[in-house]
Amino acid sequence: MSNTDLVISISDLHKSYGQLDVLKGVTLNAKRGEVVSLIGSSGSGKSTLLRCANLLETPQQGDIVFKGEPVAWKGAGEARRPADTSQVLRIRTNLSMVFQQFNLWSHMTILQNVMEAPHSVLGRPKEDVKMAALAYLEKVGITEKADSYPAHLSGGQQQRAAIARALCMEPEALLFDEPTSALDPELEQEVIQVIKSLAKEGRTMLIVTHDMRLAWDVSDHVVFLNKGLIEEEGAPDDVFGHPKSERLQQFLKSTLAA
Repeated sequence: MSNTDLVISISDLHKSYGQLDVLKGVTLNAKRGEVVSLIGSSGSGKSTLLRCANLLETPQQGDIVFKGEPVAWKGAGEARRPADTSQVLRIRTNLSMVFQQFNLWSHMTILQNVMEAPHSVLGRPKEDVKMAALAYLEKVGITEKADSYPAHLSGGQQQRAAIARALCMEPEALLFDEPTSALDPELEQEVIQVIKSLAKEGRTMLIVTHDMRLAWDVSDHVVFLNKGLIEEEGAPDDVFGHPKSERLQQFLKSTLAA
């Protein structure tokens, strides 16, 4: 595998909050077109790892490389920070994040929500962005909600709007942080179908999920985190069908039975 195939490369990542060590040396790669799912119990470090990948959190140690370009750091330990704010912005705009709680702007219509960042952050012409935004709303199945406000949409529709907003940035990769955990089971399926269709398109995705069946269905690679370390990883059929570690066996017994 050449470095040009790697969209995100993370090595020996450490992150702590005061005395709490959340990540204790995690190494992870996501190739172009690959879907990588992060699974594990609450507090295992999944969401922190995703936020570090998107530079929303700063690790105290370790390297993050985006498409062959290492993130530049200054300082050390608790004082460590990205050294180049323009690099951070460039990487963030290429790694669109979809959050658990949608994070739509309540005072904007759905269409305005989807258009805002590509127009104001990337400076794309408004008409071009509008055409792209409508196309992505159609892709996620909520074109008829373009002129509605978030408060008038169901949770599933809001999350699909958030996915359209992420797609409209034309990112190199999509990062999903528990995209279905705030939804009722019925609405959850709407969002799962969208994620499955994106996986079939060959989009690069990092997905933190509590939904083991989703991870099994869409992933090329599954990573099981336990207490801030990768306990086990591999192809979905291996991780879910033939778990080796006792901790993963216990975890899957409780989650797949649910």
